[in-house]
Amino acid sequence: MSEQATPIVEITGLTKTYGSGAAEVTALDAVDLRVPEGQFITVMGPSGCGKSTLLNLLGGLDAPTAGAISIDGQALGELPDDRLTELRRRRIGFVFQFFNLIPVLDAVENASLPLRLDGAKDAVERATAWLERVGLGDRLHNRPDQLSGGQQQRVAIARALSTEPALVLADEPTGNLDSHSASEIGELLRQVSSDWGRSVLMVTHDPRIASFAQRLVLMRDGQIVDDVALDGSHDGPRQALERAGLL
Repeated sequence: MSEQATPIVEITGLTKTYGSGAAEVTALDAVDLRVPEGQFITVMGPSGCGKSTLLNLLGGLDAPTAGAISIDGQALGELPDDRLTELRRRRIGFVFQFFNLIPVLDAVENASLPLRLDGAKDAVERATAWLERVGLGDRLHNRPDQLSGGQQQRVAIARALSTEPALVLADEPTGNLDSHSASEIGELLRQVSSDWGRSVLMVTHDPRIASFAQRLVLMRDGQIVDDVALDGSHDGPRQALERAGLL
C-alpha cells in the first residue's frame, strides 16, 4: 500500500522520558511515524528499545513528554479525558500476549464486551459475525478454558474488531502460542489489514511472524533506525535486523 494513502496514525517528534535528573530515562526519542489506512506494520527491536512505550502512547494509555499523536484525524493531546476514552474504545482495538479474556464468559460474551460497555443494542450479533469471520463459528459458546491458545487469541481479535476500529494495536500477540498457532494468528492479522481494511501495528520478537506484515519498523534506544517494506518472504525481517546490527 502506498505511503500516500490516508494516514490513520501520524506521530511527530514523539518523546517519552521517565524520572528526572541523573535518573532520567528516555524511552522514546523524537520518533516520527506514519501509518496509512489498512497497512500492517510490525515493530521490532531489543528489549527496552521503546516498542511497548510506543504502543502505550498510541493507545492513549500514557501521555508523551513531547511531540504529537494523531489517530483517525484526532490529536490525542487535545482531547479531554472522556473523548480520549471514547476514541480508545471505538476506534482502537487492542490484542495482548495473554489474551485477557474473562474466564467465566463464553466467546460471544467476551467478544461483545466492548460493545456492551458502549451500550450497543446489537452487541451479540456483531460479535457473533466477527467470531465467524475469524473461524470460530462453531465455538461461540465455549469459555476460554474450553479453547486452545490460538482459539483464545482469535476471540481476542474478534473482540478488538467488534467495535469496527480504524487501528489495531497488537503487543506480542503470538508470544504465548506454539509455532503453528502463531503462524495462523500472523496470517489472520494480515487478513485484518488486507481484507478488512484495518491498520495494524504489531510488536513482536519473532522475525517469522513479522514477515506477515507489509512493513517493518526497527527500533533501538528509543529511536527508529530503519523502516523497510516487506515482500512476504520469511527471511526479510531477519535480513533487515542483521543489516541494522540488531541480531
